[in-house]
Amino acid sequence: MDEFLAQIFQVGFFAALIRIATPLILATIGELYAERSGVLNLGIEGTMLLGAMAGFSVGYFSGSLWLGVAAAMLAGMVMGLIMGLTTVTLGLSQHVSGIGVTLLATGLAFFFYRLIFGQPSVPPSVKPFQPVPLPLLSDIPVIGPVLFNQFALSYLALLLVPLTAFLLYRTPWGLALRTVGENPRAADAGGVNVATMRYQALVISGALMGAAGAFLSMAQFNAFTFGVVSGRGWVCIALVVFGMWSPWKSALGALLFGFIDALQLRLQAGGAFHLPYQVFLMMPFVLTIVAMAMVSRNARAPAALLVPFRKEER
Repeated sequence: MDEFLAQIFQVGFFAALIRIATPLILATIGELYAERSGVLNLGIEGTMLLGAMAGFSVGYFSGSLWLGVAAAMLAGMVMGLIMGLTTVTLGLSQHVSGIGVTLLATGLAFFFYRLIFGQPSVPPSVKPFQPVPLPLLSDIPVIGPVLFNQFALSYLALLLVPLTAFLLYRTPWGLALRTVGENPRAADAGGVNVATMRYQALVISGALMGAAGAFLSMAQFNAFTFGVVSGRGWVCIALVVFGMWSPWKSALGALLFGFIDALQLRLQAGGAFHLPYQVFLMMPFVLTIVAMAMVSRNARAPAALLVPFRKEER
């Protein structure tokens, strides 16, 4: 057991944890913006997949990974606008609209990938993002290799958490967004355009989900596959609930999921437990469900979540 623990709790393990948690942080914060405005964006799974495909395709042909990230974010923003059209403008069911967006984005990702690359015997690949060690900071024992020798997108994801907390709780824009999610009629009476705020939140949400997908196909992996997202979008929705709609707690939930995912990879590689690999693969998802069930009873969602706002109705 001591040898097993020594194998797990190494610098490389915790560095991998940050990398695994990066797309989860990006997508979870994206979902947080949407839900804080009163819209449950169930299009997250498909948006991440479309972002992964768009980012990989543009990065593959242009030779610029950052251009690929921009394309992924643009694709996510388009999906956010479609989500806004159905839920904000038309006032349709957020559940049905979100599932529809996921199906649409998934279908588009599969269709365009086949259209662009066909069915090659060897899947195309790109040279993925490389870790960017920060001068001096990366030389700090233990902490340096874990926090300061990461991908550029990982740094951006970690910085996104305090930035989101500042925007939501320390700016007029954040106050307006939270008010729209809690009491849109009061926000409207105060001169806030509810539809505009929700559209802005959904566009930001889609952009971050697209960036999360791009990270999967161009940093964590170096290729696009149809299973590249593998349910991470649905996990991010659970992480928002787990974090009680707080940026800090939601990011902590993403790190917890990353810890469990990194752990199951080490367990598979170590061979200490002779179990089918499917058992290890489902560990992060099962424990996420358990954790969410434990905290969801006390979680208080934004009051106007799932409720369409129609100005003419009183």
